[in-house]
This record gives sequence, structure tokens and C-alpha cells, in this order.
Amino acid sequence: MKKLFNLFPVLFFGFVMGILPCSSTAQNTEKQEKENAKIEALKKLVESRHFMFTATTATPMSGRTRQLTSTYTLTIMGDTVIADLPYYGRSYQASIGETDGGLNFKTTEFAYNLKDGTKGGWDITIMPKDNKYANTMLLSISNSGYANLQINSNIRQTIYFRGTVSDLTTSH
Repeated sequence: MKKLFNLFPVLFFGFVMGILPCSSTAQNTEKQEKENAKIEALKKLVESRHFMFTATTATPMSGRTRQLTSTYTLTIMGDTVIADLPYYGRSYQASIGETDGGLNFKTTEFAYNLKDGTKGGWDITIMPKDNKYANTMLLSISNSGYANLQINSNIRQTIYFRGTVSDLTTSH
């Protein structure tokens, strides 16, 4: 009886160690399935051209990173691009008669090029044809939904934004 009593902790420890990896594997599989579903949903958004980039920080070429406290967005709705973004930086040309210094425009005349990113995710190049403030917009989206937006212009310094990409229906 004494030998059996001494053997009990060893058997209990072995049983617990045998069960724990099984539950951990099940949790990892479930977590991986959720992550894959999120990536697939994001891929559908990007390919459908119906999504919104919401900027959380702005970094001008000459200056410090600024946390954005208001909602600033770049919205892609099929054949329309709507930009409502701030601008910080140097302008090479004076804008006479304009009171808004941001990147605010709506266009249906643009080129849209989507390709797979180097480390997963997607790289999107948007070239508006009827806007003087944004010649090229490069949007890099990660699998997790975080994104970087670079806006190039001939009359302003380049500016970078960081933020997230979401579905249009859940964005508002």
C-alpha cells in the first residue's frame, strides 16, 4: 500500500503532462483557424475594392510623427477613391484661394494596381489622374489588417500614414 501511495504523485504528474499538450494543440489549431479566417476576409475586402484605411499616425518627411486624434480616412469604393487626410510638411507651390491644406479629394479617374506583398499581405498602388496633391498613393496592408500609406506629390513633400484597414460597413 505504501508503494502504491508513493507511486500516485508520479502517475498523476504523468497524466497531467499527457493531457496538457493535447489541450494546447487544440487551442493553437482553433487560434490558427480564426487567424486564417480573418486573413481570408481581409483578402476579400482588398480584392473587392470596398474598404477603408483609417490613419492613426502621420509622419511628414521633415518632422516628427503625429498621433491623429480625429478620424482621417482613405476610402476605396469600387470605382471611387475618397481621401480625407491631413497634411503636414513642405509645399513647393502656393495654393492661392484655397483654405484647406489637407489631402481632401474624391476621384473616379485613377489607376489601381494590386499585388501580393513580400511578407504576406498586399501592396496597392493608386494613381489619381485628376489630382495635383497626390500623384501616387502606395498602400501596404499586412495580414493582420495594419497598413502603411505613402502619398507622393510633385508640389508637396511625401507624407506617410499608419493605420488599419476595415470593412466599409463596420467603419462607421
